[in-house]
Amino acid sequence: MCGIVGVVTRPEERAALSLYDALLMIQHRGQDAAGIATCQQSRLHLQKENGLVRDVFDTVQMQDLVGNMGVAHCRYPTAGSSTCTEAQPFYVNSPYGLVLAHNGNLTNTRQLSEELFTNDLRHLNTNSDSEVLLNIFAHELAERRQIRLTEDDVFEAVSQVHRRCHGAYAAVGMILGYGVVAFRDPLGIRPLVLGKRQEKGGFTSYMVASESVALTANGYQVVRDVEPGECIIMDEQGHLFSKQCADDPKLHPCLFEYVYLARPDSIIDGVSVYKSRLRMGESLAEKIGREWGDLHLDVVIPIPDTSRTSALPIAHHLGIKYREGFIKNRYIGRTFIMPGQQERRSSIRKKLSPIPLEFEGKNVLLVDDSIVRGNTSKQIVQMARDAGARNVYMASAAPPVRYPNVYGIDMPASYELIAHGRNERQIAREIGADGVIYQDLEALEDAVRKGNEEISECEGSCFDGEYVTGNVSPDYLREIEMERNDSAKSQFQLQLPIPGRATGS
Repeated sequence: MCGIVGVVTRPEERAALSLYDALLMIQHRGQDAAGIATCQQSRLHLQKENGLVRDVFDTVQMQDLVGNMGVAHCRYPTAGSSTCTEAQPFYVNSPYGLVLAHNGNLTNTRQLSEELFTNDLRHLNTNSDSEVLLNIFAHELAERRQIRLTEDDVFEAVSQVHRRCHGAYAAVGMILGYGVVAFRDPLGIRPLVLGKRQEKGGFTSYMVASESVALTANGYQVVRDVEPGECIIMDEQGHLFSKQCADDPKLHPCLFEYVYLARPDSIIDGVSVYKSRLRMGESLAEKIGREWGDLHLDVVIPIPDTSRTSALPIAHHLGIKYREGFIKNRYIGRTFIMPGQQERRSSIRKKLSPIPLEFEGKNVLLVDDSIVRGNTSKQIVQMARDAGARNVYMASAAPPVRYPNVYGIDMPASYELIAHGRNERQIAREIGADGVIYQDLEALEDAVRKGNEEISECEGSCFDGEYVTGNVSPDYLREIEMERNDSAKSQFQLQLPIPGRATGS
């Protein structure tokens, strides 16, 4: 899960300012690194570094990022490396000068890396699958052998990318002196939204981003989602071109976007994230009423922030008080997307502080958006008990997370997932709760699909183990487990040098 943005605005405006503001709006999608690349008169200006958006860019650097078009990225790593050499956007100088930012994960990276070296004669400088995607795109553009690109050249190159690359990818690229290109994998697993803004003088500015909130915050009107398999071109003159470039596109949006990843004020694939979470709470409340009707619950308390939207309809449906029992420290990042288990353990008690008055002597129903590794849940349950709760029950707005995610979310090793191989009673015992209840997968899918009836199927492999790309073998799952589990990340971080500043212009 990362955040990506691309923009082309009127010639006198600086794209970097809009890109910076957009990244702030989707900072929740990645806190490891950030980068902005802009273009002025076919010259690249690039700034990227480890850290939050506000820390990576200062006034001097923003002044150097000139030009009216550009792309931006905030990174959340799913693999072991967190060095600034893997911060995005990535750049290659041939052909034309290309920059690319990517959200997702390719599932045939090893094969593509070998093809790039032996057949395409292209060198890779990192272990990032995003650099692989960039070089595949660059090679296919070079195969057109055109001094001046046409829209058809770009569309054909993206068509070849779709044929060669498997997995999840929403990407924004910039061809220096030409324009910004955005495309999405043929299954539309990761989100990408298009917006426009009418400027004075008749110029139309265009922006694409991972979430609609990045567009609206910059005054852009949401036009639509980029379709699965579609390529969109925004040239320097403010013209928009689009074409379906996949052979058999289908919409399979990631369920976890709606459960946790996306902001509630975003609309993704025509579905309000906020409304979908309300529906999750309503269906979960019905299940709690059926299966836990004999419990005398006193209070419903959400674990901030994502679960608030689901917790409200649960309290309303069950006729139980809703209370804010935990106060969140706003200066601690999202613990789920921290790179290792040790970081998550050390952060949770700094992140949340209980209000004892809401717990003392009560039967408490804690509501969370999901339970992944269980480390956070265990500590929160203990915090509730320490604050005086008589009994502590846990409800999850998502089904049990039992399988690895290979499409860009940090769930690589099944044995790190608390629900893998355990039933609800065993999970409750592991986290110290008096009971645990989960959303049903069918109910979760219905909560999303009710927002857009054109969604026939969702991507929910971490819940059911079914991988929609169809090329995920047991050997591949073992491979990513070895490369990306928390132990591998901890070992890598012990070897990391102190990162330097990576810039280019």
